[in-house]
Amino acid sequence: MDTLLEPLGLGPVESALYLVLIDNPQTSVTELAALTGDSAARLRRPLARLIDSGLVTRLAGTPARYLPAPPEVAVDALVLRRRQDLEALRAAARDLGKRLDIAPTGRTSELIELVDGQAAIRRQLARIQLGAESEVCIVDCPPYMSGHPEVNPPEMQALARGVRYRAIYHAPSIAEHHRSEEILRSIAEGEQARALPDIRMKMIIADGRVAMLPLSFREAETGVRILVHPSPLLSTITACFDMLWERATPIGPEPDADLSDLDRQILLMLASGMKDKAISRALDLADRTLTRRLTSLMTALNATTRFQAALQASRRGWI
Repeated sequence: MDTLLEPLGLGPVESALYLVLIDNPQTSVTELAALTGDSAARLRRPLARLIDSGLVTRLAGTPARYLPAPPEVAVDALVLRRRQDLEALRAAARDLGKRLDIAPTGRTSELIELVDGQAAIRRQLARIQLGAESEVCIVDCPPYMSGHPEVNPPEMQALARGVRYRAIYHAPSIAEHHRSEEILRSIAEGEQARALPDIRMKMIIADGRVAMLPLSFREAETGVRILVHPSPLLSTITACFDMLWERATPIGPEPDADLSDLDRQILLMLASGMKDKAISRALDLADRTLTRRLTSLMTALNATTRFQAALQASRRGWI
């Protein structure tokens, strides 16, 4: 029981003294010294702490006597006060974290960090997205750490909180990794998606206050990322994304477009430059089925060539 009051920030001396007072209420310092085997002088400071905590009351009179507060009342009040203090500390920590995130220091070593290793990169990616408040911008392109694109659960959580997502995809990788269904699901949840025929500038930007990009844009995956904090470099990266966004082709149907998921995937692959045979293999369709669906889509789009169909679908926001 020597640690009874430790969770409240009081030590073993205070705990022992409080227990003695529970068994011997209205006791003077001299009597407490005799009961505890300690000197009266050494007991005065622990007594003062117990009084400050509301666990003990000093009664008027000579000599002064000390009365313990009912444990269930006093401890509940202290626990509530401690909880309020901890909540206040948590709120202050959040505010300080925001100040740290947005405060430029002017020193390169603090404006740029290296994130090394797949586990660390994945943790940082999740942290960036889960901490976003308004917008996340992503360029999704190879090379991928695991050799193929990975599902991004933090995006679904952020979209559910109302965070806006803008994603630019490397068009060939959509077909190579059969990602059209996954992308369309993200669009259904609120993602704004576009594609470019060839892009090698993988990046993620959150709220214009932090960005992460590979150490190199070469084909090989280095397993190292650069974390960029508010700075002219971050502003340049953000401007670069916006320029790419303007050039990219929208993915996704118009709200009133009467398209099946399969038709959307066909148009998406068509726009990425895939040949009919490749589309058939990717979607596991018979050649006749694909030809029939393409003919129907071209009629609906008033197009005479596949190129025109892709162009019209893009203009209408179908892809």
